[in-house]
Formats: sequence, structure tokens, C-alpha cells
Amino acid sequence: MSHPTNIFDLAGVEGLRKSWRLDPQAVRQVRTLLLKRGLGDDEALACVPAERRDEFAERVALHALTLDRRCDSGLDGATKLLFRTAAGMLIESVVLRIATGRTTLCVSSQVGCAAACDFCATGKMGIAQNLSAAEILDQLVQAKQLLAPEGRTVRNLVFMGMGEPFHNEENLYAVLTALTAPELFHHPASRVLVSTVGLPEAMLRCVRRFPGVNLALSLHSVRQETRARIIPLAKKHSLDELRRVVREANRIQAVDRSSGPTLMLEYLMLAGVNDSLEEAREFAAWCEGLAVHVNLIPFNPIDDAPHLAATPRPQREAFAAVLKAAGLPTTIRYSLGADVAAACGQLVRRENRARAMATNAALREL
Repeated sequence: MSHPTNIFDLAGVEGLRKSWRLDPQAVRQVRTLLLKRGLGDDEALACVPAERRDEFAERVALHALTLDRRCDSGLDGATKLLFRTAAGMLIESVVLRIATGRTTLCVSSQVGCAAACDFCATGKMGIAQNLSAAEILDQLVQAKQLLAPEGRTVRNLVFMGMGEPFHNEENLYAVLTALTAPELFHHPASRVLVSTVGLPEAMLRCVRRFPGVNLALSLHSVRQETRARIIPLAKKHSLDELRRVVREANRIQAVDRSSGPTLMLEYLMLAGVNDSLEEAREFAAWCEGLAVHVNLIPFNPIDDAPHLAATPRPQREAFAAVLKAAGLPTTIRYSLGADVAAACGQLVRRENRARAMATNAALREL
């Protein structure tokens, strides 16, 4: 038997619908309940006539991932979701319930990551495979189903999980198309953010094709040597090149937007690495003339980088004050989910380690 057609496949599901002579409204209702309202599978399938329901469920896949584990923070509103792909690989998503009542979902785009950033648990894993568009989208579907009983839904979707989104560019664009499609999620483009370590040509392709989607550049330093030390891929692209890309992205998005800057500069604050007030002044100078919003990020320590430490809060605030004094919109991100290893890749990394240790122990017993 052929593989089931995914619910996100408009043409594929339409072909099945016609062969079954099913009312188009039934399929629209299934998608509305599942993708937009986040109701359960059974509730969504109840829209299909009883005589076709079993066949629909067999031939149309509502999910591409299996939920392996859910970890709820005892400290704040974070929930980490550990998923298993059809190939048996583990990936993670994080639901962030913000105190303001908004809910953000952080999704993964790859199993592992080739960027190998020094501060990132996912980067220590290397790259295993790209996620399919359906596997990325299903993270949103299952998060919505988790939140629906709470009276919540996903307001903001950010590609800040495992992987470099632009290393999976084709599937990323398929996901962005599905997210904003009225027939599927109808999610506002302005509430989607794609974060990248800085692949210039891909960034420009993205803003040209999806000018309403927000971009975030993981900058982390405006000193080339420092940036290249913590982000190996930075050796391929100079800071001058990235600055030109940011300026061009500003120009492209200004045509489409009237609501101000859309490009975020992410800056992970590492004690003794990039957090001096001198570098803050250099950062402010680098941003001069750019329409950007700076997001200062506290470092969540990871097992694989004991040589890195978080910048103390007073120093973070002093760094932010320098940027604000220069007229830069600046926020300090509040980290959630420290007790459930919510930083990118931490839980998968620990889980893979634990399973490898268990396997090795079992082999030693043979």
C-alpha cells in the first residue's frame, strides 16, 4: 500500500476527495478544526461521513511525528516536547507561555545542525537530516492540540529550535507557504520569525519571497575574530557582508511594511567573551542606520560547553543601557524552561546520551 497523503498536501487530498465523491466542506472542516483550532484528531475526523471516516483516517495522515515525551517546567510556563520522526530520530519543540498571555512556539527545522556554534547543544550533535515540511508543520499542530484545552493557541511561531533553517531552505519555504495559506493554517506572516546564523543569499531570497515574515540574525559579536570563534560558519561571511544584507532586507521589507523594523539582531551574552561595554559601543556603531531590534539573550549553560558562562544580570543591563542610549530598540530576553533543558537541543542531546549509555551497558552484559 502507498504511503498516506499528508493533510497539508492540498492537491493530494483533493484527489482523494474527488475519488471518494466527498463533499469539499468535509475536508475544509477537518482542516479548520485540526490546523486552525487545534482540536483532537477524533473531533476533526467526525466531520467526515461515517462511511468514509475509516478510509479517510487510513489514507490521510494527520501527523508526521510521534510525541515521545512532554516536560512541563515547574518554574514558569515552558513545556518542552520531544518528538520522534518516522526514521526514529529525536527532535524538540518548546511551548513558551508568556506572562502577558501570549504563547510562542519554538520549532526545529533539522535533526542536529551543521553550524556547530560553540554555545549550542544542537551544534554539538552535528547534522543528521533535514526535517520534511510535514514534520515541521506537525510540531505546530501538536502544540495547538496541547494548548486548546487551556484556552490558548500559538500566537507566535519562531524557527529557533534545532537546525539552521536556511540549510533546509526548500522545506522552510514550503512551511512558510502552508502557514500563511488560508486553506491551511492562515497564520499571519508578521507572527512568524526565522532565525539564522547568517547565510546572506538565503536571507535575501527569503525576504524577497516572504517580505512579511520576520528575520532574526544571530550576530553575537561585531568583532569578526570573536564571532568566528563562537560561530564557525562566520568565517565564510564577513560582518561587512552581513551589514549590507541587513540594509537590503530593510529596504525590501520597508516596501511591504508600515509598522517599523522587522529584522531582529540576536546577541547571546557570554561572560568575558562579548559582554564588555566597549563591545556594546562597537555594536551600537555597527547598527547605525539600520532598522533593527536588538534582543540580548541570557546564556543557558550546556553540558558540552563548560568553558562558557552567562553574563551577570547587572552587566547585561549595563550593556543594554549603552545600546538604548544610542537609540537602538533593545530588549533583554527572559529565559524560560531552565528546569526542562529548554535551550535548543539540550533535551535531545541528554536523551541520546542516556540511551547510548544504556545500550553500551546492555552490550557489556552480553
